Amino acid sequence: MPDWLAAILLGVIEGITEFLPVSSTGHLLLAQHWLPPKTDTFNVIIQVGAMLAVLAVFWRRIGEMVSKRHEPAQRDYLQKLAIAFVITSIGGLAMERAGWKLPTNLAPVAWATLIGGIVILLVESRQRTAAQSELKAAAASISWQLAIAAGAAQILAAALPGTSRSGAVIVILLLCGIARPAAVEFSFLLGLPTIMAAGGYKLLKALRGPGLEEPVAILLLGTATAAVMAFVAARWLLGYVQQNDLRPFGWYRIALGLGLLAMLARNPSATG
Repeated sequence: MPDWLAAILLGVIEGITEFLPVSSTGHLLLAQHWLPPKTDTFNVIIQVGAMLAVLAVFWRRIGEMVSKRHEPAQRDYLQKLAIAFVITSIGGLAMERAGWKLPTNLAPVAWATLIGGIVILLVESRQRTAAQSELKAAAASISWQLAIAAGAAQILAAALPGTSRSGAVIVILLLCGIARPAAVEFSFLLGLPTIMAAGGYKLLKALRGPGLEEPVAILLLGTATAAVMAFVAARWLLGYVQQNDLRPFGWYRIALGLGLLAMLARNPSATG
């Protein structure tokens, strides 16, 4: 398969899955078992394209936070985004220094996908059980403890591809009583500095070292494709969560995880 076509397909996968609670990194790793392999740098940089969609979708919200940054409510929200980002960054740098790499084995991705799906169903079941309780009247405010937990959730998702960065953050916030739309918004906005910083770090590291392993045109093609698809997916998800829960994503993850485990059982050579 030509590199340009693989870059487009991976950009489509990244863009669609980045904001959905299904793990974009996990899907990229799965796809690359059948498509021409790409480097970790490629995977991270095309995620930057998906983050550009956040700027397009949330430009009014971001503009409001910047223009009213001196108001207590906006300052508080920005500070909580900042602490969650700092915690994620510290964890990411620690993983980098420890020599952590994305797995080439599909088994961890399959298990993380399956377990994540079960967790989503359990959380949503809890939300439904509490339909008449104070949990249903969930708050839109994020506490300092939740901001810290969101940062830790992003570290977990980075360490275990298949977990889902957005899914981990959303689930943590839902468990603690945050309204679903507010949880999704915080996850999206937290992803903006997180992925931008990771992409910039990977790019700078590559330029200071051996250089980019993929042609710049291929990186740009994958990034642009991811941006377009992520814009569509983000707009759709924001509308979806206003009236619906995340159970379909949980069932999808369970089906995918079980399918992958069954495939690996039949063909152990596919694990690497």
